[in-house]
Amino acid sequence: MSTLRNKVQLIGNLGSNPEIITLESGKKLAKIAIATNETYKNAQGEKVTDTQWHNVVAWNKTAEIIEKYLQKGSEVAIEGKLTSRSYEDKDGNKKYITEVVCNELLMLGNKQ
Repeated sequence: MSTLRNKVQLIGNLGSNPEIITLESGKKLAKIAIATNETYKNAQGEKVTDTQWHNVVAWNKTAEIIEKYLQKGSEVAIEGKLTSRSYEDKDGNKKYITEVVCNELLMLGNKQ
């Protein structure tokens, strides 16, 4: 049961092209935003689509695959863990970020 702790699985589409950062050490970091959609009917019987945005980061080989093959609109399935961190912005305000650290990636949809 311990393998179920802090596990995130998402299927969605990239909202923009990946942001790729190459660190001084040579390691690559990919940052992507994935949109997931949930559709339901409201009290009036109208179809409503709720879109949620998820910040995802990937390292090394996964980041290289993202850089090479993914772009805005690409459909992906990811698996990873949820992480949170904080920092101070230039005005000294504390900001909080929650991200999914991707450890598995599956490209879905048509080849582009």
